[in-house]
Amino acid sequence: MVDKIKFMSQPTISVVVPVYNSEGSLRALVERLEPALRALTQDFELILVNDGSRDGSWRVVEQLCAQHAWVRGFDMMRNYGQHNALLCGLRAAKHELVITMDDDLQHPPEELHKLLARLDDHTDVVYGTPKHEQHGLLRDLASQITKLALQKSMGAETARKVSALRVFRTRLREAFDQYRNPYVSLDVLLTWATTRFAAVEVRHDPRTIGASNYTVSKLLTHAMNMVTGFSTAPLRLASWTGFAFTLLGLGILVYVVLTKVLLGSPVEGFTFLASMIAIFSGAQLFALGIFGEYLARVHFRSMDRPTYAVRCER
Repeated sequence: MVDKIKFMSQPTISVVVPVYNSEGSLRALVERLEPALRALTQDFELILVNDGSRDGSWRVVEQLCAQHAWVRGFDMMRNYGQHNALLCGLRAAKHELVITMDDDLQHPPEELHKLLARLDDHTDVVYGTPKHEQHGLLRDLASQITKLALQKSMGAETARKVSALRVFRTRLREAFDQYRNPYVSLDVLLTWATTRFAAVEVRHDPRTIGASNYTVSKLLTHAMNMVTGFSTAPLRLASWTGFAFTLLGLGILVYVVLTKVLLGSPVEGFTFLASMIAIFSGAQLFALGIFGEYLARVHFRSMDRPTYAVRCER
C-alpha cells in the first residue's frame, strides 16, 4: 500500500499532536513518525502543542525542535483541553493535509498510510478506527456514550467511528476560521465544512508509557459539552418531557374526576398527592437544568473567553 501511495501525487502533510504529561513518549513518537512520513511524502512537519503539561514535556519539545527542522512546538499558557490544542495546531499547519494523533503511541505511525489511501476525491475526512480498544470497561462505556453524543451533534453515522487519529484536508479550517469559544469539538467543527466522512480500521496498541489523562468523568463532561454546545437536542428533550408530563397531569385529572363522579368520593391519601408533586417538580427541575446549561454557554460566550492562548512558539 505504501508503494502505491509513492507513485501517486504526493501530498504535503502536517501532523498535529496535542501533548499533555508525555515527556516519556515524545522521543519515541518522533523516531517512529519520521520513517512513516518519509514513506508517504518528502514534505511534512510535526506540530507538538503542549497543553499545560505539569511534567517536562515542553523541555523535551524544545529539544526535539532544535534537533529536527521539521518539528515545531507551541506552548499553551495553561491547560485548555485536547481539542483546543488541536485547533491551535490546525491553524498553524502549513501543508495541504492534516493528520491528528495522540502522543502516547497507541496510534501506530506505521498505520498512517491506510488513512491516506482512503482519502480520495469523494472524501474529506478519514478516521482511523481501532480494531480493538485498549481501555478498561468503564472507559470503553464512557467512550461509547461520548460517540453517541457526538453522533447527535454531528448528525452523521460516521460519528460512531470517530477517533483521535484522523486525516483531513487543511482547507476545511476555513469553515470555522472565526470560531471563538472555549468549548471545542474538532469533529463537530469539521461537519461545518463537509459531510464527506469515512473510516478505516487500524491497529490500536496498548499504552506502555505513562497513564491515560482521559478519565471516565472527563469523557462524560466532554459528551455533555458537545451536546449542549453544538446541538439543540437537550432543549427538544425538555420540551417533550414537559409535553409528556402535561399529558400525565391531564390523565390524573381525568382519573380524579371520574373517581369522584362514579364512586362518589375523591381520591384520598397524602402519598398520592406527594408523589404527584415530586414527579412534576422533578420534571420542572430537569427542564430548568437543561435551560441552565444553555444559559451558561451564552454567558461564557458573552465573556469572550479565548479558545486558547500561546505562551511561546518554537
